[in-house]
Amino acid sequence: MKTLLLMLIVGFTTELFAQAKIHVPEMLHDFDTLMQGDQCEHEFMVVNIGDQPLIFTNVKTSCGCDVPSWDKEPVLPGDTTYVKYKYDSKRVGPMNKTMTMSSNDPITPIVVVRVKGVILPKKD
Repeated sequence: MKTLLLMLIVGFTTELFAQAKIHVPEMLHDFDTLMQGDQCEHEFMVVNIGDQPLIFTNVKTSCGCDVPSWDKEPVLPGDTTYVKYKYDSKRVGPMNKTMTMSSNDPITPIVVVRVKGVILPKKD
């Protein structure tokens, strides 16, 4: 009976520590200076350093002038995926935007990355 109880406790405790763990090496991407209309896209690398599949529950940007895209499939332990950020560079001036990634990581369920740069007017 004691052995069975011990096995249940160990099994339950192990399950408590099994989790997805998001790791984003680059938290800020600087586009520097771009010309109006230039391509303004970047892919943020995301690694699952946990031992359970990582699932994005939502990815959103801070403005309607930028768009995120990501693979909706779970990221297996040890695997890498990319979350793409795209900005409409028709707008001139400085940009300082954020993209929020929400996932099933119980320790860090929300990760916010930033992009910045300056869009200069196209010369005629």
